[in-house]
Amino acid sequence: MKIGEKVKALRSRKNLTLKQLSELTNLSTGFLSQFERGITTIDVDHLESLASILNVKINYFFDDSISEESVIMRGYNQPVTSEMNQTIYKSLSKYPEDKAIAPTLVELLPKGEHESPNPYVHPGEEFIYVLDGVLTLLYGDRVDKLYAGDSAHLLSTHPHNWDNESNHIVKLLVVHYPNDHQNMTNEA
Repeated sequence: MKIGEKVKALRSRKNLTLKQLSELTNLSTGFLSQFERGITTIDVDHLESLASILNVKINYFFDDSISEESVIMRGYNQPVTSEMNQTIYKSLSKYPEDKAIAPTLVELLPKGEHESPNPYVHPGEEFIYVLDGVLTLLYGDRVDKLYAGDSAHLLSTHPHNWDNESNHIVKLLVVHYPNDHQNMTNEA
């Protein structure tokens, strides 16, 4: 896939129009359209700007080596994408930038001294599967305990959050749709 095609695919996944991308980059819609169709080229500075707006690293545009082996994420190679508020997030997708869903392994460390998180909202849906431990799920006015093997599939537009109120690590498989890595750092 050519660089312009990759930009178009990412722009479409983020529901950005050419006009919106034009306003964010200060590049004309005509230029962006020609670039996406492979009619013209782009300088590195503008490509870096596009990468930043589309939430990918610039090397994403140059990596055409996606083979059968490269779609596999080995357990020993899972990158920690975020650590905050006693919570560790690990990406389970080798190339999450161009995927519609964002599978993530989440580890909630024992409670310690922190306040319970406030529920919040974001676009899309969220699927949670408890791998180990006891998860406290806040969803609207409800507070439920989920145990290993339990799952929840919820609309993220409804106030929600989760917490670990135990003395043990809680491990979750979380899948966000649509894929938006920014949302994952707001939880817990």
